[in-house]
Amino acid sequence: MTDDILAIETLERRAKRREERRDFFRTLGAMAAFGSAGFAASSQSAMAQSAPSDGDILNFALNLEYLEANFYSYAVFGTPIDTKYTSGSGNAGTATGGRKVNFTDPVVAQYAKEIAQDEIAHVDFLRKNLGGAVVAQPAIDVGTDPNGAFSSAARAAGLIGGGASFDPYSSDENFLLGAFIFEDVGVTAYKGAAPLITSKAYLEAAAGILAVEAYHAGLVRTSLYRKGIATPSLIDATEAISKARDSLDGSSDLDQGIANVGDASNIVPLDANGLAYSRTTGQVLNIAYLTNMATARGGFFPNGVNGTINMSAAN
Repeated sequence: MTDDILAIETLERRAKRREERRDFFRTLGAMAAFGSAGFAASSQSAMAQSAPSDGDILNFALNLEYLEANFYSYAVFGTPIDTKYTSGSGNAGTATGGRKVNFTDPVVAQYAKEIAQDEIAHVDFLRKNLGGAVVAQPAIDVGTDPNGAFSSAARAAGLIGGGASFDPYSSDENFLLGAFIFEDVGVTAYKGAAPLITSKAYLEAAAGILAVEAYHAGLVRTSLYRKGIATPSLIDATEAISKARDSLDGSSDLDQGIANVGDASNIVPLDANGLAYSRTTGQVLNIAYLTNMATARGGFFPNGVNGTINMSAAN
């Protein structure tokens, strides 16, 4: 059998696998309770009347960087990011619930520290470029409460049962799964925002951050795959999280776990053309708010994100 035929069969198996996800987890509408669905969608309608500015887009990205930076800062250093990185306009809040991970795998510990430093640098970089137009860090939930964001996300994916909690700080493996929830979304968010940016300077900056987020996602996915060889439940967990994210953002084949596609690993999630996926800002907030409805708060951002781009999509 030629290499060309093998490549074609691999792509066909990948396409079939994505198709099989179509009907999975469509009953996740109950997660809308965490999104405060009673909020009016008027701000989303206003947004549709005019394209967001480059500053709006960078502030949207900054909210996501606040989330990632605080998660990794807690995991590595035991504290949220420094308050010198949190001021600005909007509803200021704190990141709560995290704690230091007692890493047992020195490789994962080193990866975690590197990513933490990168994410804090992203916050600093975006804040400096936004200047006086920067938004404040909103309230962020990175805790382990049974009704908190991580537990709700894990429950939606079927990783835990009702009333249980998911603690991403309890082990190297749980930390990696917590990171997996964020990193793929960050890559698709920056790719989806790229066509909206008009300034070449800002576009270059966004491309630079996108590349780093993709490196991070690759590290996390590779680490989970390596550990999953001995503990297959880890690979299964990434598939479940992937399906849950698809059910929230209204897509049927956008997301992928790390299970093998044919005879190859699936470290890099991509389409049949070998391209990374994109998410709209609304789809990104579907996952961040843990809802498939249009709302302005919930999940990892209990009071919503700051800035003009703040509504999730109705799926």
